[in-house]
Amino acid sequence: MCQTPSQAAVVTGQPQQCSERPVTNGLAAAGCQSHDITPTLSTADQASLASAMQELLDERPLSPAEQQLRNEQLAHSYEACRKITAEYAKTFYFGTLFFPEEKRNAVWAVYTWCRRLDDIVDKPRKGTTSLRDELTEWRRRLNDVWRGRANDMLDLALVDTVKRYPDLSIQPFEDMIKGMVMDLDQNRFETFEELYVYCYRVAGTVGLMTMPIMGVAPGYTYEDALEPALALGVALQLTNILRDVGEDRARKRIYLPKEDLQRFNVSETALLKGLKDQKYVAMLKFQIERTREWYARAESGIPMLSEDARLPVAASLDMYSSILRKIEQNNYDNFNRRAYTAKWEKLMMLPRSWFRVRKYTTAAWHGQSHQRRVRTSHL
Repeated sequence: MCQTPSQAAVVTGQPQQCSERPVTNGLAAAGCQSHDITPTLSTADQASLASAMQELLDERPLSPAEQQLRNEQLAHSYEACRKITAEYAKTFYFGTLFFPEEKRNAVWAVYTWCRRLDDIVDKPRKGTTSLRDELTEWRRRLNDVWRGRANDMLDLALVDTVKRYPDLSIQPFEDMIKGMVMDLDQNRFETFEELYVYCYRVAGTVGLMTMPIMGVAPGYTYEDALEPALALGVALQLTNILRDVGEDRARKRIYLPKEDLQRFNVSETALLKGLKDQKYVAMLKFQIERTREWYARAESGIPMLSEDARLPVAASLDMYSSILRKIEQNNYDNFNRRAYTAKWEKLMMLPRSWFRVRKYTTAAWHGQSHQRRVRTSHL
């Protein structure tokens, strides 16, 4: 049932026609409302503190006192990132707790950057001109991070993460900014190909951001694991879309492809009115099945990951994909009932995730033919 026309365009590098726009990114799993998550210091104090800390990040020998201060400030920055992740992405955060300390700190730093970008887009404003200016400034700040320069305390953690993981690429971060521009210009998608490009930019990029942090198992390369990592981000975003149909229709936004609505004879008017009839349920079942196939692709890459990254990814996959089952249990009413997995239910999933990870062996997958490589430079 699942098709990958847009994946072919992204993976093979073929040209793609698509307008640009966003929504909550794949890591923003909790779907919380936008808030100012910058630490409560004035802009001047943030800049002053970051400037002082920058001196300690520069490549030069540090005195014992300077090294201690550097460690304390970095710990403060990473802790702020942890709190932001725990507040705004509860399911994702729960999965990250199974990473070793250094890896989970790095993932929290990446998430915080994504969350702050999402908040730039979501905060109230009168027009789109100021948003475009803010996104341009955010892109400039991103370049500063890759030059080892921090603009505020939250940037410090990401600057340190980039230094610790030199294989981190700036491209998926830039592509996510492009995805955030998409919501300015487009609130409908004609085909799944268009939707896939959007999902890649706002969520699939997260997999590419975190792959260098997670690492790969012996016998595999970073390139081998890229497509499953990308698939997980796409699956998460497709899940967000299905979960949030009710909220999105209130904003007159429809993320479900027009070609799918037409295939099942579901009109935009009926969708915006929240009409749940047999045609809508049939269309939703199709969407759920397609999303599950994206999760299956993502799961195929778990044995390719380094051993200490498999359980966090498997647990996150299991917990987040359970939202699809919740939609089914809600009798496919995603207009009025929000699909939600309780914390106790997530805990009950852990043994299954653990046993599945235990049975993975890199040898079982080593003989598979290499999938097409992810190439996203054209996006």
